Amino acid sequence: MTTYPVRVHGRFDPALNRWLWLVKWLPAIPHYVVLAVLWTAFGVVGLCAFVSILVTGRYPRPLFDFALGVLRWTWRVAYYSFGALATDRYPPFSLGEEPDYPATLDVAYPERLSRGLVLVKWLLAIPHLVVVTIFLGGGGYLAFRAGEWAFSPAGGLVGLLVLIAGVVLLFTGRYPRGVFDFVLGMDRWALRVAAYVGLMTDAYPPFRFDPGGDEPGAAALDAPPPPASSSGPPSRVVPAVIGVLLLLLGTGSASAGALGLWAEQARRDATGAVAAPALTVHTSGYAVELGTAELRWTEAGQAVGEDWLGTVGLRVDPGTFVGIGPAADVTRYLAGVERDRVTGFGDRTAYRHSTGVAPTTPPHAQPFWAATGVGSLTWTPRPGDWTAVVMNADGSRVVDTPVVATATLPALAPLSWTAFGGGVLLLLLGGGLVLFAATRPTRPAAPVRTTIGDEDHA
Repeated sequence: MTTYPVRVHGRFDPALNRWLWLVKWLPAIPHYVVLAVLWTAFGVVGLCAFVSILVTGRYPRPLFDFALGVLRWTWRVAYYSFGALATDRYPPFSLGEEPDYPATLDVAYPERLSRGLVLVKWLLAIPHLVVVTIFLGGGGYLAFRAGEWAFSPAGGLVGLLVLIAGVVLLFTGRYPRGVFDFVLGMDRWALRVAAYVGLMTDAYPPFRFDPGGDEPGAAALDAPPPPASSSGPPSRVVPAVIGVLLLLLGTGSASAGALGLWAEQARRDATGAVAAPALTVHTSGYAVELGTAELRWTEAGQAVGEDWLGTVGLRVDPGTFVGIGPAADVTRYLAGVERDRVTGFGDRTAYRHSTGVAPTTPPHAQPFWAATGVGSLTWTPRPGDWTAVVMNADGSRVVDTPVVATATLPALAPLSWTAFGGGVLLLLLGGGLVLFAATRPTRPAAPVRTTIGDEDHA
């Protein structure tokens, strides 16, 4: 019986040192350094293989052997360290097969690969990547982070079970066989997905959990590859995956639209403005800077900006001064004044305090304000850098007041309806594709003919 072309083996060793696993991370550091370089090269090799497969339908054998060597090295280090903790034998610094090491990995070399499938493998693998993320936490052995390929040796459910196995080993001197089998099943799943996403096979990884150190069935890795019509994922997988993605996008879009429509109806006040939740600001000094807004749009697009924001407002306690002015002028006015600047809103407002003295003139006497008010203000946004300031009207110290930001947001309703309608459409399309995939009959496999004597048998 031929198993999946990615074969992962691990030899169980019940006689492990009960203390060594506590410090395995230290001798494994040189391997992690080398693997970081190798996985960067793996990404470059993958891009070269992508072009080759797209043009010729072949994965160049030297590049394939290098990619396989990286997976083998990765699996040996993970098996030794916190991807399994299943051996005390130090892994060799080698890209080769190393058949005598307790952890081995092999991938059948494909003579031909689908040119079209190479374009969508990342999309088809999304359901598997979700599973692998749960298993390994950091995205698995094959992850794409910060624009480069990266290696994640352990984490997630694997990391938790390996930690449990280490604690049991520490106190009993034995590695639990059940934990070993389960961990190897998750590692095997992750490495199958890594090879598929790495373009090393067209055979879609099975949604099957194969626990234990040995692969199920007997291997036939050097057997000829199946015909092109039978390779790759089942015909129902592609519409199912696309349908799930459309359902996710549709849910997000429809939810955002529904939230906007709720705000349009429930958050508008008597003046027609949408009000944000009130936030209390406090300073023992003389002023609170609410932050600087950088508004940028061209003169030709200024109307668009106003159509989006509408009229902006700020409300504070009666008797409290609030003003919006050019950031540079506000900075000059408050230079040397004891004040607080809001640096973040959350469960608690964060500030940056500046020591100083009282302002020389009251805030309402300054000519640079674009909009001011006592208790509230309204302002039509214009391009520039603007800072909002809250002070006592007489310029005295200790400011404590709630602040409510408002905006008329004339574009809120049409944008919300557009997002909601688009989301509903995506949900219908995604649901239709999933239903199509679920009800479409599976293509029957071609009969296998054998010859016994002079007679053919199907």
